[in-house]
Amino acid sequence: MPARPTETPAMFEVDLDPVALEPYEQLLGPARMAKLRAGVGRLAGRTIWNINSTAAGGGVAELLSSLIPLARALGVDVRWLVVDGDPAFFALTKRLCSTIYGSAGDGGPLGPDERAHYRRVTDDNAAQLQMWVDPGDVVVVHDPQPAGLIRRARELGATVIWRSHIGSDQPNSHTEAGWAFLRPFVMEADATVFLTEGHAQHWTPDTHVIPPSIDPCAPKNMALTARQAVDILGVAGVLGGSASAEITVPAPLGPAITVRHAATVLRVGPPPPPDVPMVVQVSRWDRLKDMDGVLEAFMQAGAGHCHLTLAGPAVDSVADDPEAAGAYELSRSRWAALAPDDRRRVQLLCLPVTDRRENALVVNALQRHATVVVQKSLAEGFGLTAAEAMWKARPIVASAVGGLREQVVDGVTGLAVADPRDLPATAAAVRRLLDDPGFAQKLGAGARQLVVDRFLPDRHLLEWAATLEKILTKGSHDAQTG
Repeated sequence: MPARPTETPAMFEVDLDPVALEPYEQLLGPARMAKLRAGVGRLAGRTIWNINSTAAGGGVAELLSSLIPLARALGVDVRWLVVDGDPAFFALTKRLCSTIYGSAGDGGPLGPDERAHYRRVTDDNAAQLQMWVDPGDVVVVHDPQPAGLIRRARELGATVIWRSHIGSDQPNSHTEAGWAFLRPFVMEADATVFLTEGHAQHWTPDTHVIPPSIDPCAPKNMALTARQAVDILGVAGVLGGSASAEITVPAPLGPAITVRHAATVLRVGPPPPPDVPMVVQVSRWDRLKDMDGVLEAFMQAGAGHCHLTLAGPAVDSVADDPEAAGAYELSRSRWAALAPDDRRRVQLLCLPVTDRRENALVVNALQRHATVVVQKSLAEGFGLTAAEAMWKARPIVASAVGGLREQVVDGVTGLAVADPRDLPATAAAVRRLLDDPGFAQKLGAGARQLVVDRFLPDRHLLEWAATLEKILTKGSHDAQTG
């Protein structure tokens, strides 16, 4: 049985700097910005709280870091709270997320003892909500970790929405166990929002679907020249040929960004030169991202003239992910088992997160420099790393799972592999893009256009505004007729 925390968890509010609207107007154009202002402006006067389990690392934190400042700049009072917990709590919630993806995770139980520990930690966090949440507020609770706060937020007079960023296309015994654990907590919400229709559950209250977005003005997606990308990767130790100790790049939002920290690199010999084609996957170190499967598919592709780069954050940098080190070790072991000549063509990167804007800029440069980007997830919530690469007009090979299916249209915006465990099919898709640059360029252009049309933040915020209006109107009607 997990031990009771020795200290009360300390929930905290994340403080975010304001942003200017001009860079977004330059990218989106006056018509889209006018529509955005009008749609989001209808929420003025309402306080909206987001609650998740980490202020940095992972897709949820990244989404909130970009959307909240933009919403504030548009006149909406949006705020962000992060729950706290002990190592046993985060091990449990990681297991819970894994099961909802359809995997056993660490294989541990989700029984009465685990439920009791989950309740203790979330109740301790929920007891602090009254310091922030007032009657009439909206509270958006993200993913399993803080779901135990839903009841308390409603007791405080808030309208509460549970936002799921995870799910599985194929229900199995693991997903059943995960949803059974979560169901009593999620059922307390006024409404639920999923990333993709295929992940919604038949029992979730007042279900809506809102796909996520990328921030085109953020360090990870802002414009870079090919020269800047090479120089950044040289300073980071990813590419050879750089004699600079640092490089500073102006940013559309906030101060200029200086890259000065080298990645922790597992590699034999010197870094690859900039003119060597490179296949890249960037993701968290997570078994479901299947980095070692990418490595095996790359070997099967037989592209002896290319290098492979597998990149993720430093393994101890994501507070709510205790399994990152184990996932990295799987990839390291697979790399170590390669023949010496093959090891020289593969590098594993742990990117430092000492400065998160610097980290994002290195990811940006890595995606822009890639000849082919791979996202070989075995299961996926949405997979915004695909949209990031597509925004940069990179040809992509992705598993046809979760939200990746809505981004990578086979033969139009990338190459989709129907079975994520089909290594020969993944290898063939990678080889096809390497061997046919014209086709790869065509797919990259189609990918960029899809992101422009469907996965930028104006669409995302407008859908949230419309959905919140529906939920609040329904709640008001139910209260009058109840």
